[in-house]
Amino acid sequence: MIRSSLELRTRHTVGRLRRIARKRAVRTRALTILVLVALSACWAAVHAQQRARSVWDGVYTFEQATKGQMDYSRQCARCHGDMLEGDDEAPPLADASFLSNWDGLTVGDLFERIRTSMPYNNPEGVNREAKVRIVAYILTSNGFPAGDAELSSRTELLKLIRIDAAQPKK
Repeated sequence: MIRSSLELRTRHTVGRLRRIARKRAVRTRALTILVLVALSACWAAVHAQQRARSVWDGVYTFEQATKGQMDYSRQCARCHGDMLEGDDEAPPLADASFLSNWDGLTVGDLFERIRTSMPYNNPEGVNREAKVRIVAYILTSNGFPAGDAELSSRTELLKLIRIDAAQPKK
């Protein structure tokens, strides 16, 4: 009799503990889902704001573009010309031809092209910082405004900046 009473209490206690554990698991799952939904919404909002950046938003500094002009003269002008006009072998890096080729792409796409293949005879001979300054010079040469913050040399951030040939309406 004592044993059966003890067994009943043990079974009752085990059952109660299992119910409590199930309730906690359900609450934990619900809370996890809620947190994930909230984080997703925040990420989407931040990402949407970042994706809205354009070269028209002043994504480089005037000083960065000025230094980029010196880097361009040393590294790029030989093929692309002093005025970024290009020639039979090298494409122009300014004006309508450049803008039509790059419209809708990102500054990250342009940077990666330059980073991986320019100068054509020694892409590793010019560091990332010089190449991002050259990109800033190309942007200023195409009439895009300078801003307060320097252009980053991180490709993932540059990929968030669209090249828009025409200034977007606000």
